[in-house]
Amino acid sequence: MYRKELNERSPLRIFENSIHGGLGRGNVGVVVARRGVGKTAFLVGVALDDLMRGRKVLHVALRQPLYKVREYYDGIFEDLAETSRLDDYHATLQEVERNRNIHAYLGSTFSLQKLRSDIALLREYADFTPAAILVDGVDFESLTPETVAEFRSIARELDAEMWMSAVTHRESAMNERGIPEPVAHLEPAVDVIVRLYHDGKAVHVHLLKDHDNPNVHEAGVALDPTTMLLKQG
Repeated sequence: MYRKELNERSPLRIFENSIHGGLGRGNVGVVVARRGVGKTAFLVGVALDDLMRGRKVLHVALRQPLYKVREYYDGIFEDLAETSRLDDYHATLQEVERNRNIHAYLGSTFSLQKLRSDIALLREYADFTPAAILVDGVDFESLTPETVAEFRSIARELDAEMWMSAVTHRESAMNERGIPEPVAHLEPAVDVIVRLYHDGKAVHVHLLKDHDNPNVHEAGVALDPTTMLLKQG
């Protein structure tokens, strides 16, 4: 199987149909789940889908060191290559590594100003303008709609899609649309919201917000928790 076929098997193809063509450039999407369900793995799957299509991706990690994020990419890519019998393995791996940039901001080293500065350096000195930005580990409980708007402004300036992750808890309150805190109070500032949950056999993807569409269609996507490909059988 070649990378084109692997892209076609990506759950994002079905998921994009559910949200009318996908997240869209200049927009912000949030994936919510309890700890350990697979938020980072989902984001890496989003990244790999773009990377294997030759698009540049910036992965921003706020709670994990650089080596740990690399391990996620290496592990998921290896699983994808093995289970899909990827024929052009080395060429695909080189493509992934050439188009990916990981920045880890641990402790209190992250700020939107710092992110803007680092992106400017990447664009000026590395000819690297991301088509997708993944921000993993944001403390949503401390975010305001104004802060989310600043994240969106970065996405719009770059004409890039931006995905973020948020942790929910068993006791998290939900609004009338079924969106849990700490994301519910930020709903107007976010374009797409999806929830992940693990039933012991698969990771299920539920669409909670689809831009401004009043009728949200069920994504109906079940993922293999190892590869984040569509669950087979």
